[in-house]
Amino acid sequence: MRSAYRVALTGDVLESFLIDTLTELDALIRSESQFIHIDSLEERRLLDHFRDLSKAGEMTVSTWTAAQGLCDLRTGASQWLTTDLADALRVIKEQPSGVYVLFDVKSFLAQAAIERLLKEVAYDPIHPTRTLVLVGYGIELPEELKRMAVNFVPSLPDAEVVHEIYYEEVYRWLSQKRGRKFFKPGPMEDKLIKALAGMSEEDVRRALIMAIRDDGRITDEDISRIETFKRENIGKQGLIDFIADPGDFASVAGLNHLKVWLKLRKKTFLGEDTGLSVDPPKGILLLGVQGSGKSLAAKSVAGTWQLPLIHLDFANLYNKWVGESEHNLTEALRQAESLAPCVVWIDEIEKGIINDSTSDNDGGLSHRILGTLLTWMSERKSRVFLVATANDVTRLPPELLRKGRFDEIFFVDLPSYQARRDIFTIHLSKRNIKPDHFRLDDLAAASEGFSGAEIEQAVIGGMYIALGREEAPTTDHVMQEIAGTRPLSIVMGEKIAHLRHWAETRTVLAD
Repeated sequence: MRSAYRVALTGDVLESFLIDTLTELDALIRSESQFIHIDSLEERRLLDHFRDLSKAGEMTVSTWTAAQGLCDLRTGASQWLTTDLADALRVIKEQPSGVYVLFDVKSFLAQAAIERLLKEVAYDPIHPTRTLVLVGYGIELPEELKRMAVNFVPSLPDAEVVHEIYYEEVYRWLSQKRGRKFFKPGPMEDKLIKALAGMSEEDVRRALIMAIRDDGRITDEDISRIETFKRENIGKQGLIDFIADPGDFASVAGLNHLKVWLKLRKKTFLGEDTGLSVDPPKGILLLGVQGSGKSLAAKSVAGTWQLPLIHLDFANLYNKWVGESEHNLTEALRQAESLAPCVVWIDEIEKGIINDSTSDNDGGLSHRILGTLLTWMSERKSRVFLVATANDVTRLPPELLRKGRFDEIFFVDLPSYQARRDIFTIHLSKRNIKPDHFRLDDLAAASEGFSGAEIEQAVIGGMYIALGREEAPTTDHVMQEIAGTRPLSIVMGEKIAHLRHWAETRTVLAD
């Protein structure tokens, strides 16, 4: 079956995608699932699909909207007296069979009468061949209805399918131009396909129409518009954040072993032909001293590999998790997978996962969240590279640290002499100060035991000292700031010594 708005040129890959992604939904309906929730924004695609099912005579399908009420998709006839959802549900309750697809229900779910009618329609052993389908993105069903509903999320197009849609829209544009060869794909085509990753089919088409039809070219401006759209729309639920400019390892001093490790695995992760059947890497854990550059390194993985960076903040997620925590985590990970290949960054992962098997103060929430995360880490097939950072290893559960969850655990220690010298160079240059005018060897020697963050603050502090004296910043200004600083390696010396001792035989040095 093909929806009416499909054009005849649709390729085999796209045709297969359009059918296969909804095959599971059809199977749910045929298996007499009485209550299905479709978590999707693609109303038109779903409506076209149900209309095809109805016209093919496979099943009787009716829809309900707040504007039209109940409507038989086969005949197009509307029952105008059912624009009230409660009245529509009472009519549906009397029907022995059929599929009833409800849109626009989000604002009605808080009503006690609506919840009761949904329960009675959704669980009716007398009419097992009647199926109720709720369509809507981000609908929060009442707890009892959640237990009754089967949740279905249509798949998003992968890169191959996006290519098919792209060629289809280009052909359509050229046909409207009566064959005149105005279209100039150029080298921007691959960048465009990457930019469209993680978008629904309808959004991909809209974005391509905007990109192609204005001038028949794919430009940086087109790609910028698409990326802006994604940043504004991805993670609207607050589950994940899209980091637009993650930086790269050019601004990260030291960590040479980590950089080499990542370089060796880049081609395999990106799916490039290496001549070997090697499993793509899954991710790494960066353990180390606070301020040592773990977060900067984590973000730099995405920048160096030129991949989207998704930030999953457990602290923010816990503030939003009321009742359905595992579902929200699963949804956040699904959103990240829709952008594959990409990098997911979890900062200070120990703050979101509690290593205490005897603690049930949160009703077992932490352990269920851990179980959901561990299952995803072990079983995911998509090219999502996970980079997690941690400061306190004692708070991490052992099952998270075992091989198979992360490919490697790297220990990010305080920077070496050469790394400290490079860090001074980076931060002086970043502030339009020529490093050649400073005694970098003296600064590196004086800052032994300093983290990268503390070195940055020493540069900033030295600049303020110079500003107060109305002088140009010099080595002496920065040395004065260093002399007045007590680094974390002294303030928390015992704790850092314990961390180093633990990591000595259990981790790989990042530098």
